[in-house]
Amino acid sequence: MRDVLERLMTWWDAGESVAVGTVVATFDSAPRQPGAVMLVGPGLEAVGSVSGGCVEGAVYQLGEEILASGEPVLQRYGVSDESAFAVGLTCGGIIDIFVERIDRTSYPELAEVAGDIAAGRPVAVATVVAHPDPARVGRRLVVRPEGRPVAGSLGSERADDAVVDDARGLLENGRTETLEYGPDGQRRGEGMRVFVSSYAPVPRLLVFGAIDFAAAVARLGSFLGYRVTVCDARAVFATASRFPSADEVIVDWPHRYLSAEAAAGRIDGRTAICVLTHDPKFDVPLLEVALRLPEVAYIGAMGSRRTHDDRLERLREAGLTDAELDRLASPIGLDLGARTPEETAVSIAAEIIAQHWGGAGDRLSRRAGRIHH
Repeated sequence: MRDVLERLMTWWDAGESVAVGTVVATFDSAPRQPGAVMLVGPGLEAVGSVSGGCVEGAVYQLGEEILASGEPVLQRYGVSDESAFAVGLTCGGIIDIFVERIDRTSYPELAEVAGDIAAGRPVAVATVVAHPDPARVGRRLVVRPEGRPVAGSLGSERADDAVVDDARGLLENGRTETLEYGPDGQRRGEGMRVFVSSYAPVPRLLVFGAIDFAAAVARLGSFLGYRVTVCDARAVFATASRFPSADEVIVDWPHRYLSAEAAAGRIDGRTAICVLTHDPKFDVPLLEVALRLPEVAYIGAMGSRRTHDDRLERLREAGLTDAELDRLASPIGLDLGARTPEETAVSIAAEIIAQHWGGAGDRLSRRAGRIHH
């Protein structure tokens, strides 16, 4: 949704109606993840993607119909002998797509949701995508963290209470998925499917060491959707002009900056940390802090095998345990044979992605079985 939100808001502000197709569930090798969105605009413009091209045509036609009827539809697309190259997924996957008409009347809370997303405030939107009572399909609930207001309703207080609890849990972890309940929100029932789209703040990539490799990592991190911070204690090197892709450039001792960010609650389980200084006076105190953080997605440190062994010895002398040291990816990156800063940045990004999704980093052409984990 983030990718198409600006265009959607332009039409919504103008009082226009838009058909919105959202991937709400995937099975096997589906090309897009839940939350991917395609718009069919008031002038029949197509914006966004739900399958990388496999079923866009069919979703577009369905969007045209829903613009006219206003009746939401949950549609499943997959492979069949007859339709694999027509409206099926040639990759072998299955996706459920919910298509609805959105305008000021059907979604009055959209402006506030868009404001939360733009400001980096966590917000989740829970939408009924299937229910025995067709009148409840399309009902939505806007959920924010504990202590902040909830807007809308799924049709009953019991259903609202159940979904608010679960949506807050998903939002806390930045997860988007479809949940199933009984028709009135019963935990052990079925019949009501609710898609919860979480808009947590953008994950952070902290790059320590203002070197040429850091500039390449910052560019690639920004491309992958991270909020990128470059930090170095040397003011002459840590400048915005040297790192135009970074969202912020900080002049501070790395370990002091990371400690302050952790104390302020700005480090979470989605944060990736790249230590590129390969200078013990910077990286050892920094890694002491990083490896003791309770939640972080990735910690990698640049350096040769000799640098790595020396670093481990210093960290053990500082009191770090083997379990804490096992969290460290060093030497950093996957073995791609990289030489240039840009190639090295790709190898680092590849390791971060592999760790996030549980990939092995092997060549797919030499593996059997499913492509997507």
